Order: sequence, then C-alpha cells, then structure tokens
Amino acid sequence: MNNLLPAIMHASNKHDCATCQHISKSHFNALDADGLSEINGQKVCMSFKKGQTIYHEGMRVNGIYCLNGGIGKLSKLGPKGKDQIIQFVQPGDMVGYRAMISNDPMIGSLIAHTEVNACFIPKEVFLNQVKNSPSFSFQLLQSSCHELGEWGKVISNMTQKSVKERLAEMLLLLEVTFGTNAAEQIDIQLSREELANMVGTATESLIRMLAEFKKKGILSTSGKHIQIMDKQALKAEADLMY
Repeated sequence: MNNLLPAIMHASNKHDCATCQHISKSHFNALDADGLSEINGQKVCMSFKKGQTIYHEGMRVNGIYCLNGGIGKLSKLGPKGKDQIIQFVQPGDMVGYRAMISNDPMIGSLIAHTEVNACFIPKEVFLNQVKNSPSFSFQLLQSSCHELGEWGKVISNMTQKSVKERLAEMLLLLEVTFGTNAAEQIDIQLSREELANMVGTATESLIRMLAEFKKKGILSTSGKHIQIMDKQALKAEADLMY
C-alpha cells in the first residue's frame, strides 16, 4: 500500500466509522453494522499536510478515500500544462470510487487544500459492500448521476456564460457549499489565482471583476476572505432566476 500513499504524514486505525461525526453525510450511512465493522477493521486513517498530493492524476489506486477532516481539491492538468481545479472535497465525501469501479486511472490529482484527515479503504473491502448492500450501491449510483448532471451544468456555463457571470455563480455556489464563518465570510480561503482557475480566466481579469463587484457594494474582501454583501445583486450578475 505504501507506493499508493506517498504523502502520508501519519497512519492509524483509530478513527471509528460507527461514531464518525460525518457518517450522516457519507454513503457509508447506508451500510448495516456488519458492513461498517468490515470497513472499520480494514481501513487506514491518514493525515496530510496542506499542499500535499494524496494521489496523482493517471494513478490506479487500489482503494478509495473518505475525508473526515479538512478540505481537498481535485485538479486536472490541462492541454497547456496548467492545473484546473475541478472539484472540492469535504468531510464525508468519498473520492476515487468511480475510477476504481470502472478500472480507469484517476482523472485528476487530489491535493490537500488545508490539512486533511482521510481514511483509505482497500478495493476488495469496498467492492464487497457494493456487491452485498443494495442501498449502498444505489447511493453510489445516485451520486454518480448527480455529478454527471453537475458536470453538464459546468460545460454549459463555460460555453454560454460570460466570465463575470461564471464568477458570480461560483461565489454563490461556494457560499452554499462551505457556508460562512463568524464574520459572515465564505468559509473557504482561495487565492485569486485559484478563483481565476475555477472560472476559466486570467488572474488579472479576476481581480478587476472582484474590484467591480466591491465598487457596486456586492462583495467585501479581506485577503483571501470574501463576504457576499448583496446576494440578490450577485444573482443578477450571475444571470440566475432563483
């Protein structure tokens, strides 16, 4: 397993699946006590430093990862050699199962955006639950279908919406996904380069659009922190009807 987990800081089996605070958000909530016990007995819990790569694009990993702390980001190398952030991963999320089930290489690299705690579950243990638990398998199918739909929206936005509309919609989505902190700022810190990467524009253009939103009173920024001041105005900038 060591060649599959090059960035491990610390590994143990101390994290208990049955009492995990994120079990309600995980697909593992569909498993019965025996299924959870098997997962719990075979998993390896790990910690990763911010910026460490958990797995690389193109790897074939013999298992899946379930986050139980921190935020990870999936990024894919573009045709011009630039990384594109394609998804953020939160506690309770499982990553790698679609590639593992289809026996395909990983479509992107998983990087620790903050310090991350994750459990690695071996392929044979995971597939045993897929075969023996219809409710677990159905949740995986639902999740895959939902993500396909979300990817369709991303492709549509990239081809039909302006960069400003994509930025406005991305900020609204980040607030929904991560919530806000005590200062009512979006509870994830992203560099201007990362934001530009996510909406598909140059960093300089991103900075100009943020400044325009601030001038209109739509946003407030402090370093990497962003607070949405006027959500309805931001929805209008995103050309959203809801």
